[in-house]
Amino acid sequence: MYYDDLPIWGFLGKVDKEGKADPSEYKYYLFKHLIFEILHNKDRVIEITVRSDPNALVYLTEDEPVNVDFMYTVKWKETDTPFEKRMDKYSQSSSLPHHLEIHWFSIINSCVTVLLLTGFLATILMRVLKNDFIKYEHDEESADDQEETGWKYIHGDVFRYPKHKSLFAAALGSGTQLFTLAIFIFILALVGVFYPYNRGALFTALVVIYALTSGIAGYTAASFYCQLEGTSWVRNLLLTGSLFCGPLFLTFCFLNTVAIAYKATAALPFGTIVVIFLIWALVTSPLLVLGGIAGKNSKAEFQAPCRITKYPREIPPLPWYRKTLPQMAMAGFLPFSAIYIELYYIFASIWGHRIYTIYSILFIVFIILLIVTAFITVALTYFQLASEDHEWWWRYVVFGFLICIYKETHAFK
Repeated sequence: MYYDDLPIWGFLGKVDKEGKADPSEYKYYLFKHLIFEILHNKDRVIEITVRSDPNALVYLTEDEPVNVDFMYTVKWKETDTPFEKRMDKYSQSSSLPHHLEIHWFSIINSCVTVLLLTGFLATILMRVLKNDFIKYEHDEESADDQEETGWKYIHGDVFRYPKHKSLFAAALGSGTQLFTLAIFIFILALVGVFYPYNRGALFTALVVIYALTSGIAGYTAASFYCQLEGTSWVRNLLLTGSLFCGPLFLTFCFLNTVAIAYKATAALPFGTIVVIFLIWALVTSPLLVLGGIAGKNSKAEFQAPCRITKYPREIPPLPWYRKTLPQMAMAGFLPFSAIYIELYYIFASIWGHRIYTIYSILFIVFIILLIVTAFITVALTYFQLASEDHEWWWRYVVFGFLICIYKETHAFK
């Protein structure tokens, strides 16, 4: 609950578990009298708290309708705290010593994971791949006469264009835009734009920055699509523009319709929806098209580091642990384990019973997440190529996406 943008926490009832082992024997009570204490400085509200009257209880254990007359009491008290510093209490709550210890433990845990992956990849690249890279770059003809195994056997198929290249380029463009959006949001958070419970600032920044960075998505998608010798660049731009906005729009329509049906205050008013639509039509779409035209005219060429054979080699049968689903599960688990502790505080802030203001630590964890995701993706892609499976493009993208499924599953836990 909020009053003048100040959060209010309180208990609506209690559960009596004393001396009862069976949950069916628990007794449930509802508080019908709430006491609000409001601190004010002249005509400005500085702080508000709420507590329940333990003597005003309603017994709710029986599965029967109960008529309850709710009451509340408001107590006004003066304070010398200026209005400009009323948010300091909430800003400092995340910086308490016991919270900081947990955050730093999370960072140390993530750094250990990064060091292990770094050593693992360094071993592969320095001892296994270095000499092979030199051989295939400078002496391809003599290399073809030697017996080849593993990834060396399919070096002529590794850079063959992926299937559904238009969708692949659109996903690459949308991902680049979202990554840029995240960087800008972190910059604004670090400079102190998103103070606690300025709830509209974050969503406004998300909409505006997403609209202004749509040109990046158009340029990246069209440029890469033309490098893959695609011809329908206009269709690729339409796919790029709808790949993220389409599912987001459908989800928004469903949630907003449910909120309106239940008369919830979370429902966006019609005027706000019109403004968002105008931003999309007058800013996002034109910038997407301009970026696509610039990407199409960039004349960039796809330069594979080795020669691509005319016909693809057949992929041999793979053991179960090297197939798509087991590798996807592994690709999402390691990055998720690196940020698991920090996710608790983030979701607690989203659900409203905690405040998260340590954006510097969140940015460090974000960088660690990028490093771990990149390392595990490179490692699993190498194992895939070592098993003579040259269709790596889509797996390389999906490996980084799998962390999202782990996070969403954890959010509803």
